[in-house]
Amino acid sequence: MANRNVPIPRRQLYIGGEWREPVKKNRIPIINPATEEIIGDIPAATAEDVDIAVEAARKAIGRDDWGSTTGAQRAKYLRAIAAKVLEKKSVLATLESLDSGKTLYESAADMDDVAGCFEYYAGLAEALDSRRKTPVNLNSDSYKSYVLREPLGVVGLITPWNYPLLMAIWKVAPALAAGCAAILKPSELASITCLELGEICREIGLPSGALNILTGLGPEAGGPLASHPHVDKISFTGSGPTGSKIMTAAAQLVKPVSLELGGKSPIVVFDDIDNLDIAAEWTLFGIFANTGQVCSATSRLIVQENIASAFMDRLLKWTKNIKISDPLEEDCKLGPVVSAGQYEKVLKFISNAKSEGATILCGGERPQHLKKGYYVQPTIITDVNTSMEIWKEEVFGPVLCVKTFKTEEEAIELANDTKYGLGAAVMSKDVKRCERFTKAFQTGIIWINCSQPTFNQLPWGGKKRSGFGRDLGEWGLENFLNIKQVTEYTSAEPLAFYKSPSKN
Repeated sequence: MANRNVPIPRRQLYIGGEWREPVKKNRIPIINPATEEIIGDIPAATAEDVDIAVEAARKAIGRDDWGSTTGAQRAKYLRAIAAKVLEKKSVLATLESLDSGKTLYESAADMDDVAGCFEYYAGLAEALDSRRKTPVNLNSDSYKSYVLREPLGVVGLITPWNYPLLMAIWKVAPALAAGCAAILKPSELASITCLELGEICREIGLPSGALNILTGLGPEAGGPLASHPHVDKISFTGSGPTGSKIMTAAAQLVKPVSLELGGKSPIVVFDDIDNLDIAAEWTLFGIFANTGQVCSATSRLIVQENIASAFMDRLLKWTKNIKISDPLEEDCKLGPVVSAGQYEKVLKFISNAKSEGATILCGGERPQHLKKGYYVQPTIITDVNTSMEIWKEEVFGPVLCVKTFKTEEEAIELANDTKYGLGAAVMSKDVKRCERFTKAFQTGIIWINCSQPTFNQLPWGGKKRSGFGRDLGEWGLENFLNIKQVTEYTSAEPLAFYKSPSKN
């Protein structure tokens, strides 16, 4: 088991390159979801702190040491941060697991991905130098023109608790690569590693105010950030209701937003798959990885009727083989959900499904061997109809619901029977069929013969109530750039639109 005695650093808010106590001096307890014990606390920012952070960010943009940097100069900072994350990987991964309940294996993988994301955007920052000023051919001898790509300005980044540092970095890395000054507001349920990012930025000498980190409650810190008149954009990942509030606040100032919200993603399994075990493992990974707390989790299994019995048999065997334990234990593959509130919410979804007539095929309650912690067994629910809550609403926990189908048309109809549109998966060896489903799925992300693989180079985001805008890839960088066109009149001839007074 990893060292659970890693001390929890007692940090303040990270503003203007230094640690600052919140104006109101409030703090929020940190609860370890595996033990239900208080293991530390974080500072609670309020509107007053948001004002100070916005001012620090504005100053950073106006200073040469950040506001006038080239992409190549910013890339050096991003690579230095990546190196520090890898140097501190063991401690950061342990802190992430203690804070969020994420298995140590997954936390360690997250830290590798964090470093990889910084490295990726370092490369894009360097490439931006040659793209910053792009000539445009107007097919005119009288004008020459070019397009400038410039930093958007001060950006607010509001991020979730399910991948506390990684999801933050999906926004922080491109924002810094673009040359913006950022204010990061992580979820109050898991903020430790985001505060440690502040210490890393201090250690590597990131110019003051380029990144500011405000922990605290959504209404007290996230709300004032979203509605602040001197914040030029908000990028948010989280729940649909909170996304709507942020969009409403930003709309008052016609402030641009990008939103990555919830999902109820389907995985469609056809009878032509060669190997039931491979398909079963991908199905499990799509819903039980990170204890099901994944916005893109493929939480609706749609399996072809004539293999349903055999496939469900394999699925049950794989599910019962998952190690559920303290997340710091070796080979733990399912830890607790993040909080007491989340625990109660997941169990309520399961009990509602049962009362609506669905069958709890396995799981559905606390594991018997774990008396403490917010643990929920991996749960599979069958006999589901499309009017049930469990089919329609995002659970954000280790809960899979199952329906069968006969025809492709029925499968597509079931897959798209959701208000969300983030991800979708299809399992079939028929290439043409997979192409048809790729076209038919109403989502931003599609997986063929897999579920959930994520790469820095590819866009991440959805449609419908899963939000709009994209993180990652070159699209993640474009989020934080302002496009400015510049046109110059180069002819010596007059415009000759008006009659010249000199010729009267």
